[in-house]
Formats: sequence, structure tokens, C-alpha cells
Amino acid sequence: MESVETRFNQRFGYPWIFLNEEQFTDEFKKSVKLKTNASVQFGVIPPRHWYQPDWIDEAKAEQARNNLKAWGVLYAGSVSYRNMCRFNSGFFFHHPLLKPYRYYWRIEPDVDYFCQLRYDPFDFFKENNKTYVGFTIALEELEKTVTTLWQAVKEFMEQYPEYIHPNNALAFLSDNGGETYNLCHFWSNFEIADMDFWRGEAYTKFFEFLDSKGGFYYERWGDAPIHSIAAALFLDKNQLHFFNDIGYQHSNIMHCPQQPAFLTGSCTCNRVHSIDYTRFSCLPRYNKMLKGKW
Repeated sequence: MESVETRFNQRFGYPWIFLNEEQFTDEFKKSVKLKTNASVQFGVIPPRHWYQPDWIDEAKAEQARNNLKAWGVLYAGSVSYRNMCRFNSGFFFHHPLLKPYRYYWRIEPDVDYFCQLRYDPFDFFKENNKTYVGFTIALEELEKTVTTLWQAVKEFMEQYPEYIHPNNALAFLSDNGGETYNLCHFWSNFEIADMDFWRGEAYTKFFEFLDSKGGFYYERWGDAPIHSIAAALFLDKNQLHFFNDIGYQHSNIMHCPQQPAFLTGSCTCNRVHSIDYTRFSCLPRYNKMLKGKW
């Protein structure tokens, strides 16, 4: 929060909204309010939007968690992590505190920002007809966490071809015209997007269809691939945007702007450590997709 305030929000004063499955403590609220001059609101997530649904076969889900633990997958045994992924995939944009807003900037713990951002990305949205503007890092998902996800996506595309945009970004997701998933996705721990898209008919049906498969609990489907696949299929590819000029790090993965011409202010990150053009990054594939070089 301090990082975002220092690099951006001290100048723009956008409100903060904190959501949790339990009530925040008074101590937490007091501490947070000391970090900003902007308004701050605290909300509780409805239980039906957070906890594992009753219709999930818990024995099957437990076996899936144990399998992922045996393979050493991060958050393999965590039900709470799966609850979070499902909530971020299908429900956060319906929370009463978010209803008055169209756009959001998602901010998580354990993140840092390195560049002064002197323009308003929300104005950039409106002026450039962007819907899913927000990503700084694109990389491959862990295959064992999304074993059946693409098959479910293909079933949805077959049933609802009317939702697939003719100028889509399928080439970012698949190297063979949609037959298989290459695991590329936009890392959603940094995400700026238009909630009207998530609230719309196409995405609502898409989430409900995927949710009915149980993959959030029988595997470990993340909100990042869910959001990325939907944005890539249902939007014009030109409505996506890579924020090159926002230096950003989550955990040990970092994006640092590579071209000085894109910088809007000073950056403190080291470009040598940026993930952008390593073998783990999907950014080169994204750039080729935009240019149609496939």
C-alpha cells in the first residue's frame, strides 16, 4: 500500500477497498488509514462467495489436493487459496462496495512498485477503448493445476460461439489454433480492468460454466488463467494492454521497463532481473500475437 501511495495514489487520491472473509480488526483498520489520505472502506465477503460449495465432492477434492502436494505444487493443500481463486474469478465485482465502480486496480500483499506513475491509467482506459488493460507480467501456468481447464474452455466455445470475438487473442493462448492450451496467462496479482466486462453476459456464462466443472477444487484453477482466457477470447485483442511503464514485483518475479522511451518517471528496478524476455515469460508470444506474426 505504501508503494502504491508513493508511486501513484498520493497524486490521484483514489479510494481503497479492502475485502476479507472475516471482519477486519480495529487495529488493522487504524493502521491502514494512517497510510493514505484517500477514503478507505472495509467489507466482508458473503460466505456463499468464499467458501467451498456444498456440491463439491470433498473426498475427490481432498484426493486432488494430496496429489498436488505429492508433486510439490505451491498452495497444493490450501482450500483457502482455492476459495480466493474462485472468489476473484466470479464474485468480487459483485460485492456491494464495488458496485458503484466500473474500473479497478487490484493490489495484493507482497507486491512492490518501482516507477513513478504520473498519468492516470483509468483515463488511459477510457481514452483508448481498453477493457482488460492491466497486466505487467505474462507467464505460463503450472500445468498440473489446470489439467482439464482447456477442455472445458473448448466445450464452452463450441456451445457459445457467438461470444468469441472475431479479432480475438487466441494466438496468445494456443500455438495450434485452439487445439491445446500453451498455459500462457496474465498474472492477475497486478490487474487493472473494466468490471462491466466481468459483469457482462459472456463472462458470467463463462464463469458459471467453468464453476460447474468443479475445477477450482478438483484441480487448482486460478483466477489468472480464467480472466486471461476470457479476455483473450471475448475481447478485441487491441483492448488488451501491457503496462510496460509500471515496474512491478510479486514474490521473486519482477517486470522492469525495458525501453526508456516508455518510462513516465524514475524507476528503481534493475532491468537485468526482469522476467520479460526469459524463457518463463509469455510476453514475446503476446507481442507476436498483436503483430499477427504467427
